[in-house]
Amino acid sequence: MTMIAEIKQRIEEALPGAVADVTDTVGDGNHFRAEVTAPQFEGLSRIEQHQLINRIFTGELGGRIHALAIKTQVPAVVE
Repeated sequence: MTMIAEIKQRIEEALPGAVADVTDTVGDGNHFRAEVTAPQFEGLSRIEQHQLINRIFTGELGGRIHALAIKTQVPAVVE
């Protein structure tokens, strides 16, 4: 499994209902960007949303995953 696929899978498993789009921003296999839409972000500040993602990779950021840029959003409500 590629790191992109692993990061996507881990985010989506940790946050049921989330959709993650992960890209390798530099092409070196350890700098990534994750755009995550998740219902768990509802009512949380942007910092709290990012903390949820960072906790998934505790001990790996700055090491195995050198950099992970994060963009988060709550799913749009369709009425």
